[in-house]
Amino acid sequence: MTDSKPSDGKAILREQEQALRDLGDHVAASLPNDILDWSVAHGELTVNALADRMVKILTFLRDDGNCQFTILVDVLGVDWPARPKRFDVVYHLLSMKLNQRIRIKVQTDEETPVPSVTPVFSSAGWFEREVWDMYGVMFSGHPDLRRILSDYGFEGHALRKDFPLTGYVEVRYDAEQKRVVYEPVKLQQEFRRFDFMSPWEGAQYVLPGDEKAGEGAK
Repeated sequence: MTDSKPSDGKAILREQEQALRDLGDHVAASLPNDILDWSVAHGELTVNALADRMVKILTFLRDDGNCQFTILVDVLGVDWPARPKRFDVVYHLLSMKLNQRIRIKVQTDEETPVPSVTPVFSSAGWFEREVWDMYGVMFSGHPDLRRILSDYGFEGHALRKDFPLTGYVEVRYDAEQKRVVYEPVKLQQEFRRFDFMSPWEGAQYVLPGDEKAGEGAK
């Protein structure tokens, strides 16, 4: 008697992947003017869509009987500085009824807002505020678009890839003024020099503190 579990597991994975492909076909056929393309990779369905159609798309995914994606899990941003449309806005949805997930991706630039999907999912309110705070992506129609993680006086958007690691300002408590003050960032030491050489090859110069190592070898 042979163990059929490995083959059963592969069959389940093939069945799940086919279900995602069927879902991708269904979404693309139902929204032909709104969906650019879709793909299944690593057991996940990703749909690339037009940014200005997001309210229509998410309404369909929530209400259609073959979708029933009633939970908006997350909205996040991705920065691609070399692209004309440098930002991806990514929506993750979950269907508890059908036990499926879907990812919707749209592209935008620094000046073109993406329609807020808060009329479809009220939970998008805080998610969109976070994307605005960290990346500077605007969401038109958002009821309260303001920073959510950084301070009101914060300059820039911290998760953009061109944002300096040190930031622009630093915060400290001033004992004389009896309040928190903002000041330009001041580095307390010079940047250290890193050569990123392999530790197995060894540096081509004498490291500070290693001067005696050569004498002992003699």
